[in-house]
Amino acid sequence: TFKSLGASGGFVFTVYLVQIMLIALIGIVIGLAIGAAMPFLAAGFLSSILPIPAAGGVYPAALGVGALFGVMVTLAFALLPLGRARDVPATALFREMGFEARGLPRPLYVIAAAAIALLLALFAVWWSTDRRIAVIFIGAMVFSFLVLRFVGLLVQDIARRAPRVRSTALRLAIGNIHRPGALTPSVVLSLGLGLTLLVTLALIDGNLRRQIAGNLPERAPNFFFVDIQNSEIDRFSSLIAEQAPAGDLDTVPMLRGRIMALNGVDVREMEVPPEGAWVLRGDRGVTYAQTPPENSTVIEGEWWPADYQGEPLVSFAAEEGKEIGLKIGDTVTVNVLGRNITARIANFRQIEWESMGINFIMVFSPNTFAGAPHAWLATLTDRQATGADESRLLNEVTRTFPSVTTVRVKDALDIVNSMVAQLATAIRAAAAVALIASVLVLSGALAAGNRARIHDAVVLKTLGATRRTLIAAFSLEYMMIGLATAVFALLAGGVAAWFVIARIMTLPSSFLPEVAVSTIVTALVLTVGFGLLGTWRVLGHKAAPVLRNL
Repeated sequence: TFKSLGASGGFVFTVYLVQIMLIALIGIVIGLAIGAAMPFLAAGFLSSILPIPAAGGVYPAALGVGALFGVMVTLAFALLPLGRARDVPATALFREMGFEARGLPRPLYVIAAAAIALLLALFAVWWSTDRRIAVIFIGAMVFSFLVLRFVGLLVQDIARRAPRVRSTALRLAIGNIHRPGALTPSVVLSLGLGLTLLVTLALIDGNLRRQIAGNLPERAPNFFFVDIQNSEIDRFSSLIAEQAPAGDLDTVPMLRGRIMALNGVDVREMEVPPEGAWVLRGDRGVTYAQTPPENSTVIEGEWWPADYQGEPLVSFAAEEGKEIGLKIGDTVTVNVLGRNITARIANFRQIEWESMGINFIMVFSPNTFAGAPHAWLATLTDRQATGADESRLLNEVTRTFPSVTTVRVKDALDIVNSMVAQLATAIRAAAAVALIASVLVLSGALAAGNRARIHDAVVLKTLGATRRTLIAAFSLEYMMIGLATAVFALLAGGVAAWFVIARIMTLPSSFLPEVAVSTIVTALVLTVGFGLLGTWRVLGHKAAPVLRNL
């Protein structure tokens, strides 16, 4: 209308950009107010949970960053559609051919939107406390957008190639999935990422709980005994044999040491990747052994002979050693009992940490600590022991050897299980926020398509379609889109959860069917429910007023 009255394309662009920015500023102010108030509200709920005083505060710099991000996001997403609208001819618009404008606008708008998006990403990385994680997050978001966009196009292509069916409602639903201006890309994009995140977190949480509550207790020892003095080890072993004759006692010597240098270079002067830096911080437990420890396998290099008497050698954990850049033949300098000892790496071991048996990052050849004073570490495994047997053994060890620290593994696992449950609740709450945002985006997409839906409904009513047929068609459309999105979420979330559990945590991973069912139900309820809510209003329009404006 503005163009028909003589307005230029630049004027139209400016009018609607100002309008969008004003609406965005209102949303930004509301968001900042809620964000600033949230710490104060949360403090009241968390005061009984946190071990430190829970108090909120207002940080203007953080609020300013949030406002800046809001403005930049608005600009990045507004420039392209406004640029396309600027070039839509008035004649095409009045013929209702311009609502589905395709292609890119003028290069100026594309460059401006890309520059703002790039600047937004750079700001996010710059202000992040861990820039590496920020870069990975941004890369993952871009990758997710491209994948979900491809999935939406794939669903449309499958619908386009589907054979013709006899059911009118189903035929209309399939046609709506791939027709111009279809909601398919919007629904897949808005729900796909949120559902994938929920599936991933649910599978990780379920596998961790299964390990902690099921597999780990079956494989873990009953007790850990720490700080057994060298002069007491024989008496301690005799007591355990008397109190738990069916148990398996495993004892190893243990010293404390700190890594001082790698290949002669002070570790304080080295830049070590964050995932391996913990090995170089503080004291580490070290031991010596003639044979490889249980629950570990030599995967590179050779173990030393039982009677080895040469230069000090060390066996290093494979994963941790690779993370800090070590290889066979490198030297490690460890300070033990105030003395620096340099040993050469003879081999790398793959350690099964999930067995919860005794193992160390570094295992030295026996001649390294010949004659050095040390304590002992022991584990007791007794599958036949009852709770009463464990209590009796604990009391006897505490009374006879008061200096020995006894850790009951079951109690430790209960604490870990509780912590995992709390962490899972917090992560699911964050994931729920993402899913709520997805639902809001979905609602906006459905609302934006209402005009086309009204047009379709009126034309179909005029041609004899009943309300029941239209409701069935729209329901089937939303159901098929939701089902396709849920299938993608199951595949992508399953792969992501497997990678985290199997590759990062090195734990057994399994697919949980109950997660699949709940995800599919969630997708169908959201898509069909919100779709029908919007459709019900559409179906209520009278045909005559709409037909007069066609």
